Amino acid sequence: MLSVSDAEAIILNLVQPLDERRDTEVVDLLTADSRILATPVTSPLDFPHWDNSAMDGYAVRYEDVQHSSAEQPVILEIIEDIPAGYQSKSTIQPGQAARIFTGAVIPAGADTVVMQEKTRRQENRVFILDTPKPQEFVRHKASFYQAGTQLLPAGIKLNSPEIAVLAAAQCPQLSVYRRPRVAIFSTGDELVTVDQPLQAGQIVDSNQYAIAALVKESGAEPLILGIVKDDPAALEKVITHAIAIADIILSSGGVSVGDYDYVDKILESLRAKIHIRAVEMRPGKPLTVATFPSRDAINRVSTNSPLYFGLPGNPAAVLVTFWRFVLPAIKKLSGITEGWEPVFLKVRSHDELRSDGKRETYLWGKLHLIDGIYEFHKAGGSHSSGNLINLAQTNALAVLPMGKTLISPQEQVQVLQLVNE
Repeated sequence: MLSVSDAEAIILNLVQPLDERRDTEVVDLLTADSRILATPVTSPLDFPHWDNSAMDGYAVRYEDVQHSSAEQPVILEIIEDIPAGYQSKSTIQPGQAARIFTGAVIPAGADTVVMQEKTRRQENRVFILDTPKPQEFVRHKASFYQAGTQLLPAGIKLNSPEIAVLAAAQCPQLSVYRRPRVAIFSTGDELVTVDQPLQAGQIVDSNQYAIAALVKESGAEPLILGIVKDDPAALEKVITHAIAIADIILSSGGVSVGDYDYVDKILESLRAKIHIRAVEMRPGKPLTVATFPSRDAINRVSTNSPLYFGLPGNPAAVLVTFWRFVLPAIKKLSGITEGWEPVFLKVRSHDELRSDGKRETYLWGKLHLIDGIYEFHKAGGSHSSGNLINLAQTNALAVLPMGKTLISPQEQVQVLQLVNE
């Protein structure tokens, strides 16, 4: 049985990111949010595009106003009003000024803006009541970005700030990595769909819905393959199909050591290499991770062999193992160059946290910001791997390492932050 850290290292070493030549597509900017940029972006535009005013006020020559004060104001002639979007037709001469507004182009001859609060106007004259700094409130052309240099690097997630930058740079279309394709199915004779009446001993397949939602949140595309009965032939058929269409395959159930747990046997029959069979964690001990022989590139999404995760069957264990292992794997696969590692924080525990110390233990709950300090509140009720109910509104997992049996209230605890980035 592997430690959690060893299992994580094996999984992330197995993940091969999408190919920057083969696994990309062009999308419109309005549909590019949350996508991963596949190629660097440059722009032919300088930012700012021209020298412009950062303030409502008066464009002046610093030489004219360098000794101005409230007691001895400099008086300048106003020769023009320059709103944003207007190209000045004048050149500021000695003793002259132009009324200017935020974002407007600095007129020729001017090199400084005096904010209007430091002035007094009388008809076509302005009294400068203070000495500005040289070039004050002037945003110089190309001071934010110089045309032709890299604007955004490849491998970043496009969130609203990046979308705004790309819009300003007039990039209507972008090359992004395609979404990773994740095949999902559940195993078990006891499972039924959400619309079927329950018979004695049956269980609604919540795992498939939870995993599909998690896959969507990660930016990948879920491929729903349904419920597979505990039948080796049916299981082999669905896995073979998943190998042909997916980058990652996620099954739940069938990876323990029971008489009806066939997943590992089927994988071996398909010549898969099983890298992980169990992990020293609670919940989530039964975890299978496997790869397959390289597949033919013809009519395939990628030449990479898909990565198989055989997740446990219990719903809490499914979510915990997804957050701990699968989510970082999907992020790395997606082409993002950084930020795919799990995010751990040291925070204060509001509650007493207990474990038997035999395995690395994960307890779910919520992070609250209290007086500027993050505090972990353990979810009430049982933390059994079969208890799905108290997982609602979980945003963090407290981690008790092996050998640690107690964390007292107000003591520091490491938590895995569950955040969509």
